[in-house]
Amino acid sequence: MVLEMTGIQKSFGSLNVLKNICLHVDSGEVVSVIGPSGSGKSTLLRCATFLETIDAGEIRYLDKPAVTTNAQGAAEYVSASELHKLKQCFGLVFQQFNLFPHYSVLKNIMDAPLHVQKRPKDEVRAEAEELLRKMDLTGRADAYPYQLSGGQQQRVAIARALAMKPDILFFDEPTSALDPELTGEVLKVIRQLAEEKMTMVVVTHEMPFARAVSNRVIFMDGGLIVEEGDPEKVFGNPEQERTRQFLRNYQQ
Repeated sequence: MVLEMTGIQKSFGSLNVLKNICLHVDSGEVVSVIGPSGSGKSTLLRCATFLETIDAGEIRYLDKPAVTTNAQGAAEYVSASELHKLKQCFGLVFQQFNLFPHYSVLKNIMDAPLHVQKRPKDEVRAEAEELLRKMDLTGRADAYPYQLSGGQQQRVAIARALAMKPDILFFDEPTSALDPELTGEVLKVIRQLAEEKMTMVVVTHEMPFARAVSNRVIFMDGGLIVEEGDPEKVFGNPEQERTRQFLRNYQQ
């Protein structure tokens, strides 16, 4: 199991955003997380990637604990050095790309493997160039983010995440800032990664994509997992009325 989250609770003040969430992801699995805005989807990803701290619960990567629950029932994180190691397990692709604007495309991709993982420059460069080819961005190595379309920027962001050789990739609504044509470019890349058995968790509003690519779909609402299962079952014959109500808003 690549990721295991158990009993995750997260509040912002008096607002309970995640209520006893449990999520596991096996190697090679693609899990899509769907649900209305404000249901806790992005917060779940931010907790999984340590951008937010949880209040209670447990998080494990590759069976190594990142967060446990202490005797008082509160979340307790491992040391900073252990957490740093565990961060190597995952990559995160944001809605807004988050590329370094003053770095070229190639430098955006090479920076973390060189400075975080301390890998040889020739090896990192060769892998970065191969990733650009894979992302259909050959010839754009020396361009800067402002010279690229949104779809190209998001593909650079995916290449940058893959350059770290993560065990699992998280996508937080990777197409929400893109128009329909550019959305197709990015979804094509994620679909290709799924075919290559890349382990992924994708928060998305693209329902046909989630149905086609996922091994499992999770529907969240109000900080809870309302329904979870095979995509054909969740989309084609959901058990919960709240799921049916949500999916009626989307063209299947």
